[in-house]
Amino acid sequence: MKSPSDVQRIVAIGESALATIIWASSFVFVKIGLEYMGPLTIAGFRYFLAFLVLLPFWVHKGMIEPPISRGIGLRLFAIGISAYTIGNGALFWGLKYLPATTVSFLMSLSPLLILLGGAVWLKEIPTRWQVFGVIVSLLGSVLFFSSGLQSGEPVGIIIVMVGLMGLMLFGVLGREIARGKQLDTLTLTTIPLAIGGGFLLLIAFPLEGMPLLSPESVGIALWLAIVNTALAYVLYNHSLQILTALEMNVMLNLTPLGTALLAWWLLGERLGFVQIIGMVIMIMGVIFVQGSHNNRSKRTG
Repeated sequence: MKSPSDVQRIVAIGESALATIIWASSFVFVKIGLEYMGPLTIAGFRYFLAFLVLLPFWVHKGMIEPPISRGIGLRLFAIGISAYTIGNGALFWGLKYLPATTVSFLMSLSPLLILLGGAVWLKEIPTRWQVFGVIVSLLGSVLFFSSGLQSGEPVGIIIVMVGLMGLMLFGVLGREIARGKQLDTLTLTTIPLAIGGGFLLLIAFPLEGMPLLSPESVGIALWLAIVNTALAYVLYNHSLQILTALEMNVMLNLTPLGTALLAWWLLGERLGFVQIIGMVIMIMGVIFVQGSHNNRSKRTG
């Protein structure tokens, strides 16, 4: 019979897996949306609309009281800027210069950054098997995208790397708050969306001008806001109460794989033999990271 902690862990892994599947479609929708509006505008609309979607639920549950302390408020501000304004804003901007496969490959470097950030900031020292799992997962992503990588475009690569640094800070700060249960999941999701999305719109309109509004562009913005942001980030932040920052981000390392699979299904792009082998290796890496936690828990429990 599974203990409550085992059940909670299974639920958390399921939440992170669902968030990964949802986020796998983001690049597809963003690429379509670039025909109607700039990348920063898409990102700003996505995150600020998601804040508006979550706001009534946040107010209804009385999340304004008790008041948020200054320290937590500063952390929420940092999460909003690092995750949405810098992190995802840079990734969307990078799509303007780089193919989606290149951006997805660069995103696979995120677990290494989280590994370093989590160990230094959160003192969450990974096991040897977790480190091995990260390396295996990265090798799988290199193999999977080896045929799709393009050389050059240094501007786009620099932009995406800045975004990855922002996402690393987001993962570490979010895990710190969620692990200590200093805030509820809804507050941890809603306030940073307002901050990050609002700043993105303030930056986007002067740089990119007013977007071309059409049924397609409005539909894409709403879908990205409600499903890919509001729902997915609630799942993500809730799962961080159980999963470590490293475990969560290794799971998210499968997002590029999901993006490629969706492109194969929706756009008719076929997977080659090397890509299939890379997919298997990536999944093995995730299993190593998740499985090593269970083994350590059994020894210390």
